[in-house]
Amino acid sequence: MKEKQHDDLAFEAIADRYPLSRRDFLKRLGGGIIVLWAMPANLVSSLAAQERMQRSYPTDFNAYLRIGENGRVTCFSGKIEMGQGIITSLAQELAEELEVSLDVIDMVMGDTDLCPWDRGTWGSLTTRFFGPAVRAAGAEAKAVLLELAAEHLNIPPDRLIAKDGVVLEQAKPGNRVSYAQLAKGRKIARQLPEKAIVKTAGDFKIIGKPVTRRDALEKVTGKAQYAGDVQFPDLLYARILRPPAHGAKLINVDTAPAQQIAGVQIIREGDLVAVLHKYPDVAENALQKVKAEFDTPPANVDEQNIFDHLLKVAPEGEIVAEGGNLATGQKSAAATFEATYLNSYVAHVPMEPHTAVAKFEGDKITVWASTQSPFGAKDEIAQALGVPEEKVRVITPQVGGGFGGKSRNLQVVEAARLAKLAGKPVQVAWTRAEEFFYDSFRPAAIVKIKSGLSDSGSIAFWDYHVYYAGDRGAQHFYDIPHHRTAVSAASWRGVPGSHPFATGAWRAPANNTNTFARESQIDIMAAKAGSDPLAFRLKNLKNEKVQGVLKAAAEKFGWQPGKSPSGRGVGLACGFDAGTWVAVMAEVEVNQDTGGVQVKRVVAAQDMGLVINPAGAKIQMEGCVTMGLGYALTEELHFKGGQIFDLNFDTYQIPRFSWLPKIETVLIDSKEPDPQGGGEPAIICMGAVIANAIFDATGARLFQLPMTPERIKNAMS
Repeated sequence: MKEKQHDDLAFEAIADRYPLSRRDFLKRLGGGIIVLWAMPANLVSSLAAQERMQRSYPTDFNAYLRIGENGRVTCFSGKIEMGQGIITSLAQELAEELEVSLDVIDMVMGDTDLCPWDRGTWGSLTTRFFGPAVRAAGAEAKAVLLELAAEHLNIPPDRLIAKDGVVLEQAKPGNRVSYAQLAKGRKIARQLPEKAIVKTAGDFKIIGKPVTRRDALEKVTGKAQYAGDVQFPDLLYARILRPPAHGAKLINVDTAPAQQIAGVQIIREGDLVAVLHKYPDVAENALQKVKAEFDTPPANVDEQNIFDHLLKVAPEGEIVAEGGNLATGQKSAAATFEATYLNSYVAHVPMEPHTAVAKFEGDKITVWASTQSPFGAKDEIAQALGVPEEKVRVITPQVGGGFGGKSRNLQVVEAARLAKLAGKPVQVAWTRAEEFFYDSFRPAAIVKIKSGLSDSGSIAFWDYHVYYAGDRGAQHFYDIPHHRTAVSAASWRGVPGSHPFATGAWRAPANNTNTFARESQIDIMAAKAGSDPLAFRLKNLKNEKVQGVLKAAAEKFGWQPGKSPSGRGVGLACGFDAGTWVAVMAEVEVNQDTGGVQVKRVVAAQDMGLVINPAGAKIQMEGCVTMGLGYALTEELHFKGGQIFDLNFDTYQIPRFSWLPKIETVLIDSKEPDPQGGGEPAIICMGAVIANAIFDATGARLFQLPMTPERIKNAMS
């Protein structure tokens, strides 16, 4: 009777968030053992302190683990896989605690009907915060299996151990029962009264071992399924009328010419005007025949005057860190340095554009979407259609890159609205031009720094003010007695009237801007002090973590001390992001005639605590280095008011294979018990490390990103 009460309470606990009956829930999962678990109390407290940016991340959420009758284990995660590799590392964590082979783990991710609620996949939060919950689930599942095995074998639990998907008697290994045997024909929900204990590092067999990505074969063979691969016999492809500029209003539209094409369906609801057809090229051809008139607002800003505009409308800064007394510091300084650093708008440009397929079955809609926030998409669909949330299901297949840009779900809502109006399944797949136009760009931003050196070559004071990027990475970590850090427009969205189009999170939001400014300023002071850039940093650092990554990078790089500019073209930068310390060193070659830069070699060292999958972590570091070349050297949006001029890769340059340097990575075994973020840290240093290497090569200091050949030539002249 007591066990039944536990069962009933367990299902009541999930009923509020997941509107499925007990029968439907079990039918959907099939046979097997279902384990419900709550987040451990110690994790709850750390989340309250560390995850403010995920305010809605539930402290009481339950994750669902199924152990099937065939012995396979399915873990349901509200997180999504978009190339960062968590489909592998989360499986490693679960397999470790559950005592099963990695090969028997199946991951179901981003399905809002099957997976626990999650705010979204961003900020390098998955491994840090969802990973511990997965490990706790595995540990509790193992404990449940030991209880069930004890009942099955009629042996006290303390005489049993779990190993390779089997529970066996330690003294008599032949006396055993498999997980599959325990699950066969049973649907059991059991909640443990006490928290299970997870393993310590000394007991790891799977965590910490390099593992090839589980989705690698599918991706290299083209078998991976994305939202655009979802097909139905009656599927209609939608092409949507778009304005010529952000802020433009539709005045008149004539769809009559398009309606003359056989099979074309025209849909208009408010400003939504779409052409649908069973063939995408016919839909595109019909859209070209739609005649529309828009009222476009005047264009007052462009890439040339945007920084002046932003400073004019900037709110008063908020002090986020300070110490000592700036006036005292300025008086003690033997030399003072003042500089302004700029970065332009940058696009996300994922290889897979925003895509969604929406289909109604009765009064319930299912949407397959390329999104970083399936549950956010679910809420947006419900609101747009005016239907209860339980009538909406979002399924997230593989996502072909996001970098923060797929946290918006405009295409998802468009597909849902059109499917309802058309009465058939509808696909909305943005063209590359739409992907650029509707992007939430990394914001243009400004950093102003005033700093000083003492006679002894120590940093005397530091006055730092960042506008529009945000405060991530703004606070320094150097040993500076007198300092102040201020932030204006702390959100990347800016303030009303600031940006002429949408802006948003872009891989390690704000930290690329802040690290570029901080580490450039540090190099300027090192050069004035006549000091080697590495020695100067180590002299002004007490933090052992950042000292450790700097020394590790220097050893791998073979850093030779010297004063900049030395003509060698070497540079370094360091920073902190997502709980991880990182240092990057680079060697560049600058063409004195053209201003072109070839990055020859990059070494990146990270201290990221417990590394779940070293192979995956290194791949992420290499990806950061590669992507960082773009924002450092070429990526920049050209616009006039709300009109976007870069709509494809003919004008917007992203890194090419021919650009790639030799990339070497170092993962520091810090013996820390907790994992930290690894998907973003290395990218934050790329602007600064290349700028510092260019200065070392040429004596030219760059203050604006990207460092285009034209800007480099101007700086050298």
